[in-house]
Amino acid sequence: MKFVLLDRIVVLEPAKRIVARKALSLAEEYLADHFPTFPVMPGVLMVEAMTEAAGWLLQVTSGFAYSTLELAEVRNVTYKNFVRPGEVLEIEVTVRKADVGRTEFEGLGRCNGLEMVRGRLTLRHGRLDDASLHEKILAEAKARFNLLAFDLNAVAQMVSQ
Repeated sequence: MKFVLLDRIVVLEPAKRIVARKALSLAEEYLADHFPTFPVMPGVLMVEAMTEAAGWLLQVTSGFAYSTLELAEVRNVTYKNFVRPGEVLEIEVTVRKADVGRTEFEGLGRCNGLEMVRGRLTLRHGRLDDASLHEKILAEAKARFNLLAFDLNAVAQMVSQ
């Protein structure tokens, strides 16, 4: 994962669903260019937040087996409202279908209970052939996950094992 949009993982049920949060701040650099007089989170970054959440769900479910995660497909995305600075986007992602090398998800983003974005995502996943690079990537992913999921003690302990 290249972006780090999510601030916290609040619910995680391996192989089922994840709930994560992104607090939007006026300090977000991209807001200066994205409608400067009407700053809102770009739709593509809402989808990115859902993708990150799906990636964490996939990693925890697999026991951090994958050093490569790639967004393969986005379908049926609908935007219902704007996310503005000061609001918290809560992302919920559920597994629709899991196959070898490919997993489909349903994502939903809400602010204060109101739907902001919804869509379907497909991630491709695998391992790098270079074993040392694979292990380095996974160690970094586990460390990042433990920062995001610090309230989920049971999950954090599971990941460190």
